[in-house]
Amino acid sequence: MKNYLLASYRFNLRYANFLVVDLPDEWMTRTPAKGLENHPAFTLGHLASGAAMTAKYLGGAYEFSQEWESLFKRNGPGDPTLPNLDTSKYPAKKELLKALTTQHQRVENLILDLSEQQFLEPAKWRFKQYFPTLGDLLFFMCITHESMHLGQLAAWRRALGLPSALGQL
Repeated sequence: MKNYLLASYRFNLRYANFLVVDLPDEWMTRTPAKGLENHPAFTLGHLASGAAMTAKYLGGAYEFSQEWESLFKRNGPGDPTLPNLDTSKYPAKKELLKALTTQHQRVENLILDLSEQQFLEPAKWRFKQYFPTLGDLLFFMCITHESMHLGQLAAWRRALGLPSALGQL
């Protein structure tokens, strides 16, 4: 199970990098249209925040600054907060990618330490009615949650007339 999970998780990190590699920092907070408010700066930071929370669910420390948390953490569907459009409020692209990579590595190391039995243990979190086990939680956070946001970023790119990042992998 770990191999399948980690293969997709590693792919998501690679894809995230390809989605922003050709963007200048000043583009990181552009929003081309209504519905595409999750700009690249927010998306990368939000995914790093999600990975930090995942590490916590795995028994690791929550290593995410309060300042970054206020910029990037959202409460999911129904949260009316939109990302800030002020580029000066966000870390540079390089710093965001470094944070995402660091958080991914933390989660990956914690997953590698899990036994197969631990994947079947009950998970205590807000979506437990849909994803009741730790394995369910991990597949959602590492694959589904990330893929949803990376898909938003892919649509964001297309709305700005940029080429497919997936085609460049």
